[in-house]
Formats: sequence, C-alpha cells, structure tokens
Amino acid sequence: MFDIAIIGAGIAGLTCAQQLYQAGYRVVVLEKSRGVGGRVATRRIQGTPVDHGVPFLEAKGKLSQQLIETLCDRGILHVWMDNQDQSECPSSRYIAPNGITAVAKYLAQNLDIRFSCRVCAIAPTPEQTWQITYHTPEETDNNLTAAAVVMAIPAPQALTVLDSLEKEFPSNLLESLRAVEFNPCLSVMAGYSNPQQPPLTSGSIQCSPDDNLAWIGVDSSKRSHSTSLIYVLHSTAEFAQRYLEAPDLQQAGQQLLAHGAQMLVPWLKSPDWFQVHRWRYAFPRTPALQDCLATTAPLPLVCCGDWCGNNLIESAMKSGLAAAVKMNQQLRQLSLPDDVIGYMPALEQSERL
Repeated sequence: MFDIAIIGAGIAGLTCAQQLYQAGYRVVVLEKSRGVGGRVATRRIQGTPVDHGVPFLEAKGKLSQQLIETLCDRGILHVWMDNQDQSECPSSRYIAPNGITAVAKYLAQNLDIRFSCRVCAIAPTPEQTWQITYHTPEETDNNLTAAAVVMAIPAPQALTVLDSLEKEFPSNLLESLRAVEFNPCLSVMAGYSNPQQPPLTSGSIQCSPDDNLAWIGVDSSKRSHSTSLIYVLHSTAEFAQRYLEAPDLQQAGQQLLAHGAQMLVPWLKSPDWFQVHRWRYAFPRTPALQDCLATTAPLPLVCCGDWCGNNLIESAMKSGLAAAVKMNQQLRQLSLPDDVIGYMPALEQSERL
C-alpha cells in the first residue's frame, strides 16, 4: 500500500515524485521501460553512449535554468563547445558527456522505481484506494494499491488506461486529454570509423525548411573519449508519420541517411552501423492549457507531462511540480519542498554512468 503511485519516470514524473517523496509521502514510480528519462534518452552502442531523444538542454525558464546550473556545478552537464574554435554553440546548449539520461538519473535519486512495468488498468476499490494492474516481462496482472495516482505519461497513453472508467471521471478531464495531440519523430543513430572530409565534426544544424530531416547533430563531439564519428538525425513529423506503424524502420533510416548525404557529403549514407528509434509522442502539437489535469472523482488522480506546455524540459518540470502541489492539496496538505533540485546530493562518479 502506497500513498501515491506515479506512472511514468520521465522528467515530469520524477520531478513530481521527488517533491512528494521529500514531503514524506510513500511514493512508488512505475515505468514501462528499463530506465528513467522518457525522451531524455541515451542508448549505449559499442560501449559509447548515444543520445537519441533530447540531444541537449537549454534554459527555457526558471526551472530548467536552475537544473542546468545545479548539474553544471556537479560536473554532470557541460556547455556544448565547437571542437574547432572552442566557442559556445548557439543559445548555450548543455550536454552530458556520459549521456543525457544523467539528467534523469539525478532527479531519480532515492526514489522507489519499478522498471519494465506496463500499467494496463487502474480501478477504485471498496476501500477507497486505487488498484493498479501492470504487466512485467515475467508476469501479467501484477497489482499494487495506492491512495492516489499521478499519470506522468503522454495524454493518449493516459487515455488508454482511463477510458474503461470513462463514466466515473468528470467529462472535462477526458476531453482535455483527448484534445492533446503529438507530432512523431524518427531518430537515426549512425557511426563512421574512417570518414573522409567530415562536413560537421561538432555541434548540430537545423535542416528546416525540409520535408524529411529536421536536425542533424554530431553526438560524438559530446564525448572526449569517442573513437569514431557518430551522427544523430531527427526526422520531420511528416516523414515520421509515414512510418509510424511500420514493423521495420531500417528502410526509413536508410532514406534519412541518404537525404542527409545529399545535404552534406555522400559517405553519410554508408555508415558502419546505424539504428533507428521511433518516438510516437515526440512533440506536443496541441498542448494542454493547464500545468496539470486533476480530479478527486472517483479518487485523487492527476495527469501531467511535457504536453502541458511547449518547452519540453521546462514544461515537464513545471507540470511535475504543479502535479505534486495538486496531489498534496488532495491528500494531507503537508509542507512541500521549495524546489526539486537544491536538496538532492551530488551524484557520485559511478552513479553518473
């Protein structure tokens, strides 16, 4: 039995969980994947971290600025420098040499997080608690109970869980969730061991206006120990939409690499290796109009996420904090911490990986 179950270990969910945990609530976080961060994602390929979601952080408001300053002080983030003239990239972009998931791992400290737990249903019990049913790779129909639930996942995913209880929720809650729409994105990670005449050895370029590619970045320029050149390419929403249901993304990846080769140099289309990741809910196209969505009928429940705004990290943190405040009001009205960052200790070096 927990006070609060938080579904989703992205930035919004972790921010909310830290606030409530520090206030003294018994909190559990259920995450469907094997790690924290959501789109703040790093994949390790051939021993090298590669950021295939959010590539860097920018200060878009008070919360992201505070987070960046804190993580820079602890050596987790650095300004993304141009390798050739050591100048800062535009808008002071901050990267994590050990992978951008270090940001989420910092926010996840001390939390009870259960990984590979895909929540499939929640239901009120006669005891006035939520029963959360979730699947793991080993078992189906696992259950836990909590007095309240925070859904820190994309609005369409939240709807999938809540639709079976449609008659028990206020209509405006579900209508607000249904109004949120997302743009997808495909991310291609590609490695080159012996490139000829690299057109871009550090930093990134915006490709707009373009029908296929939105962004190209040199991920290996974030890593001082990288022995190969690694590019990451992000597709446009229009291109990703064509492959949203494709069972195999290799063809899509090859098309994006070929298109990048036309823009930069021919050898870009022939990497030593490449992988493709599909982000179904990459960017909110029509965000919610509130920082979070909350109800007490039939029991305390709050929905939050980066879809409650247009600034991704800033919006996610702001929404997570708002969800914690709303949940606290619905429960015992304890004293919440002033912020989600200042009270957390520095990560040890071994924890940054």
